[in-house]
Amino acid sequence: MSNPIRVAILGATGAVGTELLELLQSRNFPLAELKLLASPRSAGRTLSFQGEELLVEPVSEKSFENIDVVLASAGGSTSKAWAAKAVESGAAVIDNSSAFRMNPEVPLVIPEVNPDAAAMHQGIIANPNCTTILMAVAVWPLHQVQPVQRIVAATYQSASGAGMRAMEELKTQAQAILHGETPITESFPYPLAFNLFPHNTPLNEQGYCEEEMKMVNETRKIFNVPQLRVSATCVRVPVLRAHSEAINLEFAQPMSVATAREVLANAPGVRLVEDWQANYFPMPIDASGRDEVLVGRIRQDLSHPCGLELWLCGDQIRKGAALNAVQIAELLVARNLLRPATTTMAH
Repeated sequence: MSNPIRVAILGATGAVGTELLELLQSRNFPLAELKLLASPRSAGRTLSFQGEELLVEPVSEKSFENIDVVLASAGGSTSKAWAAKAVESGAAVIDNSSAFRMNPEVPLVIPEVNPDAAAMHQGIIANPNCTTILMAVAVWPLHQVQPVQRIVAATYQSASGAGMRAMEELKTQAQAILHGETPITESFPYPLAFNLFPHNTPLNEQGYCEEEMKMVNETRKIFNVPQLRVSATCVRVPVLRAHSEAINLEFAQPMSVATAREVLANAPGVRLVEDWQANYFPMPIDASGRDEVLVGRIRQDLSHPCGLELWLCGDQIRKGAALNAVQIAELLVARNLLRPATTTMAH
């Protein structure tokens, strides 16, 4: 990457926004300009970047003038309000919310999985849901060797998926319980400390919540397999910032554990973590702060000759959100794809 890029972070003061800032610095992204944007409530703060204090500005109609890339992580309603204006100003928007993910005109991209889809953008590229990203990074390499016909996932999702306030709430709840006090709940409907509960997004008529359906529909879109059989059970657990997932895969033909292990050991974005003698496998505490998806405990499904089981952990804020967005930006720069394939804006 050579030509310096003018970048704006929308939602700069949130958990993902501050991680985006750190990643742009640590990955030496070719910046010509960096603009930090947030709601009027959060504007006025300063954030450190490369030894300087940058002012967080309130987002406005003129915020996106002369900007090449907008990294948006301020929620769906904010993205819907500002993404089109950013594109009209000439910027490519990489959006971390759910606002555009299932729009057929908006690519849903994981660089290790479907980088070529980025070339089809019309101004907006969507970042998938965190649980989908972590699962797809691990499953896609296996799918290339032997097509996956069915995925059954159980997720163990950290507080960070609900934002910085939820992470702080988990800490204060734990302290309250340890001191014999009643924990206060604001970010979640129930106490999360020393507890867990099914993901609290709205349920559909089949009893699946929104988070579970994101995994179903987004995986089908990313893999480009519209009829792929996917089922998920999503659970919120008292972990700060790394998600875990138990994945059961059914292939068209049997895949040996040895083959799966070799494939994943060499897969981009994956780190194989297995010590069978010590019963040591991926843990959220090890995944926190890491870029790779940690995968292990790969074993034959005893109930199906074409089935495999695996376990993974990944940092929800990094690869599950901020890192994937920065990688998409790097992809656009490297392939000279900052300008849309057409001038039509996808709404």
